[in-house]
Amino acid sequence: MLVSEEVTTIVTSLLAGRDRTEAVEELSGDDYEAADIVMAASSVSMFGDRIVVARNASRFGTDALLPLLGYLADPNPTSTIVLVWEKPVSANSHPLPKKLTDAVKACGGEVHNTELPVQAKQRTAWLDARLAEATVQFTAAAKSRIAEQFGEDVGRVGALVNMVDSVFGAGTKVGPDDLAPFLGDAGSVPPWELTDAIERGDVAGSIERVQRMMRGDRHPLQLMATLQTHFERMLRLDGSGIRSESEAAAVLGMKGSTFPAKKALAATQRLGSTRIARAIRLLADADVDLRGRSAWSGELVMEVLVGRLAGLAKR
Repeated sequence: MLVSEEVTTIVTSLLAGRDRTEAVEELSGDDYEAADIVMAASSVSMFGDRIVVARNASRFGTDALLPLLGYLADPNPTSTIVLVWEKPVSANSHPLPKKLTDAVKACGGEVHNTELPVQAKQRTAWLDARLAEATVQFTAAAKSRIAEQFGEDVGRVGALVNMVDSVFGAGTKVGPDDLAPFLGDAGSVPPWELTDAIERGDVAGSIERVQRMMRGDRHPLQLMATLQTHFERMLRLDGSGIRSESEAAAVLGMKGSTFPAKKALAATQRLGSTRIARAIRLLADADVDLRGRSAWSGELVMEVLVGRLAGLAKR
């Protein structure tokens, strides 16, 4: 949603009031090639400068982009290409190639990164800045309610701001009760909220968080991989005699911040060998159930699993 919002903002700015149907050519889906982008951008329009919007571009590897890379070395000055590179979501998707980034910058273009900050403080700052763009004034309680409701899906905030702005007058103070009709379903949460709830022994909180994540964009097998990684770190540290976070980070192969290693070490010491072994067995059984052994749905398997894992930490 953030990508779509950014594209709309960019195209609106480029149009500068012109008729979209006359100035914009859109390419989307899986049928067009990079050469089609070049052809569209190289064409002369009777309506003035042309805007070519190419969506679903992350399916192109570097080799497939060669026609576009060649074009960017000497681009048509009357055309602007808006290349929409969505985050890779499948085996057919590719990360943004450095060659393309360099070529865009070399010809005077811009790269707009719409990825949200990973750190909680940075994410909160991003949300505050986005809400500050509204013509209404959100109270502190309303901001907290939005953050709680949307969780990791803060990309939905833009649509909320637009709706609230259209209903309430500029300068109106908007509280949590005013937001109720606009909030909809709760959004996903970052993985560490789930693992933190499990480590606290918060059974209800763990189940609520895994439900929100599955209602979002996470498949049960993705969540299983997250939990396996979390507990396998404890298994590697258990009985090692390691006492410092730097040593733990080295054993776990973590680079950069040692904070995740510190958390893993503390969780290992709290649970102890017996409960870590039990957690690994629960994960192994649930993994087999997800792959067809059980008639339970994937959602139910995961709810039961996280409830049992949190129950271990609670003892």
